[in-house]
Amino acid sequence: MEKRLLFNHQQLGITIKRLCQQLIENYPGFADTIIMGLQPRGIYLAERVKSELEKTGDLQVKLGYLDATFYRDDFRRGEGILTPNENKIDFIIENKNVILIDDVLYTGRTVRSALDAMMDYGRPKKVELLVLIDRKYSRDLPIEANYIGKEVNTIATQKVLVELTEQGVEEDNIWLMNKS
Repeated sequence: MEKRLLFNHQQLGITIKRLCQQLIENYPGFADTIIMGLQPRGIYLAERVKSELEKTGDLQVKLGYLDATFYRDDFRRGEGILTPNENKIDFIIENKNVILIDDVLYTGRTVRSALDAMMDYGRPKKVELLVLIDRKYSRDLPIEANYIGKEVNTIATQKVLVELTEQGVEEDNIWLMNKS
């Protein structure tokens, strides 16, 4: 399987700092703003964003984990058993600014599901999306990210592999791979 490096650990760190600077510019003080990592892989990026925001902006940031398994449009399609992850949301999102965080934006279906799942916790004032990788030319739904680490032109036979140390790998790397 052929693969091309999109980010190494140094580039990833720089990119996360840039994304956090954009968030701080748009939400000074983070008073009515929370971040939510999309289960399962978006939580690792969300944890890093929270840590960087608190370090850089001297802020107290609320972080939740949101699972959208039961809201997916393929949940009952018989394509295998989907295993849900835990929701960890111990705050009110009613009238708050919510930053949804995921590692890769592909078809938009996961984000659509997350929006539905989030409404069970209240009606936010505003919702924005932060992604590390935005796969261009692959959207099934009209969903776009507000904060993007990197836009990547991809085709259906390619996959983006995000390897973060929190997932058990030795070093952070993000790859564009050709499926065989």
